[in-house]
Amino acid sequence: MDESTAPPDGLPADRAESTSDPESPADVVDPTTHGAGIGLDRRTFIATGIAAGLPYVVGDHRKWGSLTGGAEHFGGAPEGTTVGPAAVPIELVINGASHYMRLEPRVTLLDALRDYAGLTGTKKGCDQGQCGACTVHVGGVRVLSCLTLAMSVRGKPVTTVEGLARGNTLHPMQQAFVDHDALQCGYCTPGQLMSAVALLHEPCGPADADVQECLSGNICRCGAYPNIVAAVQEVRRNHSSMHSAAISPLAPSRRS
Repeated sequence: MDESTAPPDGLPADRAESTSDPESPADVVDPTTHGAGIGLDRRTFIATGIAAGLPYVVGDHRKWGSLTGGAEHFGGAPEGTTVGPAAVPIELVINGASHYMRLEPRVTLLDALRDYAGLTGTKKGCDQGQCGACTVHVGGVRVLSCLTLAMSVRGKPVTTVEGLARGNTLHPMQQAFVDHDALQCGYCTPGQLMSAVALLHEPCGPADADVQECLSGNICRCGAYPNIVAAVQEVRRNHSSMHSAAISPLAPSRRS
């Protein structure tokens, strides 16, 4: 190969001839075969994926019903069935009433209560399980609803602060909080109340320090702790039976 026909710098010699003729077949890309060696092109890949997934989406809706399909569609998938990631029908029993909603499996109980059931008494504070403002009862046990998946409480009774009173009659703990002015801004109060009511059925010593320890997971940024403890102690003193139905609508519980 003489100097006049030498390939450009950096170009392999076996491709030199293809650069000499712009119409050479080696430089013409056939759109029908381009990419055949490395898989589908993007458009075909997307279309194939949609076509493959559509039967599962349609089948899931046919099997579990729709939001307007009636309560019989919201019993949830059979035990052991994988659901999601799309929204699925779910029934939650909250304060003795059934609530039917369609949730993604990642939705927390806190968001289900506030955004789907419309029960905004339960507050979102830190959303990290640190402040206790989101405390509710599940099956008689106090839990942090921001760390609890809504799907995990299907079939279990959920009690929120809205479920403590009986009509216009406040729960004794609610009345004690009012009498002792055990709140300031009130944002943490729903969680404080739910923990205080659960405490009535938990092992807890008689001293103020014992109550403080049992309520240590609930933070009051206003610093109303002395009044909160006084309210709890009054209810404990005024009711000889800690498991009395007059105290709480809940069964004896333990802290989670």
